[in-house]
Amino acid sequence: MTLTTRNIQPVMPESLILVIFGASGDLTMRKLVPSLYQLFVKGKMPKRFAIVGAARTSYTDEEYREYLHGKLSEHLPADVFKEDLAKDFLRHLYYHAMDPAKVEDYTAFKERLETLDKKLDNPQNYVFYLATPPRLYGVIPQHLTHVKLNEGNAHGTERIRRIVIEKPFGYDLESALALNKVYTSSFEEDQLYRIDHFLGKETAQNIMALRFANGIFEPLWNRNYIDRIEITAVENLGIEGRGGFYDETGALRDMVQNHLVQLLALTAMEPPAVFNSDTFRNEIVKVYQSFKPLTPEQIHNEVIRGQYTESTVNDTHLKAYREEDKVNPESRTETYVAMKMYVDNWRWGGVPFFIRTGKQMPTKVTEIVVHFKGTPHSMFSPDCSTGCVPNILTIRIQPNEGTALRFGMKTPGSGFDVQQVSMDFSYDKLGGVPAGDAYSRLLEDCMKGDPTLFTRSDAVEAAWKYFDPIIKAWKEDDTIPLHGYPARTWGPKEADALMPERRFWTNPCKNLTDTDLYCEL
Repeated sequence: MTLTTRNIQPVMPESLILVIFGASGDLTMRKLVPSLYQLFVKGKMPKRFAIVGAARTSYTDEEYREYLHGKLSEHLPADVFKEDLAKDFLRHLYYHAMDPAKVEDYTAFKERLETLDKKLDNPQNYVFYLATPPRLYGVIPQHLTHVKLNEGNAHGTERIRRIVIEKPFGYDLESALALNKVYTSSFEEDQLYRIDHFLGKETAQNIMALRFANGIFEPLWNRNYIDRIEITAVENLGIEGRGGFYDETGALRDMVQNHLVQLLALTAMEPPAVFNSDTFRNEIVKVYQSFKPLTPEQIHNEVIRGQYTESTVNDTHLKAYREEDKVNPESRTETYVAMKMYVDNWRWGGVPFFIRTGKQMPTKVTEIVVHFKGTPHSMFSPDCSTGCVPNILTIRIQPNEGTALRFGMKTPGSGFDVQQVSMDFSYDKLGGVPAGDAYSRLLEDCMKGDPTLFTRSDAVEAAWKYFDPIIKAWKEDDTIPLHGYPARTWGPKEADALMPERRFWTNPCKNLTDTDLYCEL
């Protein structure tokens, strides 16, 4: 059965209160408040709005504004932060001290919102953002329901009531199903906004434009012309003080089950007949449902997990994962995952998708690399010493957002030597037109009521159905190895064996067009 929502034309309301649970946390300071500031500067907030921070830390409104002022100047680029605009923006921020885990604190919280409603002439339009630890994801919606703060237009009123949930949405299939049950008992599907900030990035959205707005790519976008696809999302940092969270989560839950399969789905989806939130998300779910299930043998051999060990780079000592703060010194949590997946349908049958993510890699980059099949006969380079690399399309999600297409051209001079050249596009070449902030885009969409770039409940369940056997196998099968790899390297050597003969991982360099290429057939 296809799950649908009511397709209503997105529009920014005249007035709205955005509540951030976890208002003193890292996500709020680094991402949410700076992104809301940028929307404010661009005139993309409602005419009358308030942002209410809710957390256990004790602040007055003025103390909270003063604290956020410092965080804005710290996390915004110097050319974006403007003192006068920051002061104007911060006047819209308020703070309510409460424990989101205690139902008795919600009565006073509701009264505070009603007081602000009168000040703003707001008809009780609320968006609730859960920037909290995941253990509260199942608690807060029940407490909101207890004081009837869940009742919006889906419940027969004209009020806006939406709730935004950060990842991870569950830790396995069982917990995801239980969490979905909590939310669907209190909210309708069109009130739920499960956020994945990767989908807010311009280049991720441009995957669809590249495929469906250009006649030259879509006819080739299938098993007949594509040899394989790589999706890489790596960081050149460790866990950055998140040891307590990360040691219970790991790379598979943190990155693969959500971010990377979203990118895979954008790459593999069929074109919707018309473009709206329902048709787009229907096609995403179809991709998830087409993932070819892994056998126990494939989980053992084709899903490589690793954990970074200590190393020295440029005379700097880098700690092993097990030496990080709040990490179990005998931890078996993976900081690296590489795996081979198949989308089992007519378009993609037999084409491998290679997924890779890791901490403490040589660089920070997220990109999709599409390797097209080579020519049937390599007449210019029969020895495959030069010019035999098939066409490669690279879609860089971050940083240096852009796209590059590699193809062979004759080298000037005598003979017919062929070398790889590149046609590329980068957003920073658009003459000052910004690529945009992912959270700003998604926050704006949420306030407008556009769920297109948010994950639907059936997609969450379909993804967990595929990855749950891997999690269970890692937990129950002691023979599945956890490979070590020195910090700032490209991960365990065992991951190289995932590639077919004479194929290699594409290890990204800083420049989009400066990529390690290998002689391939």
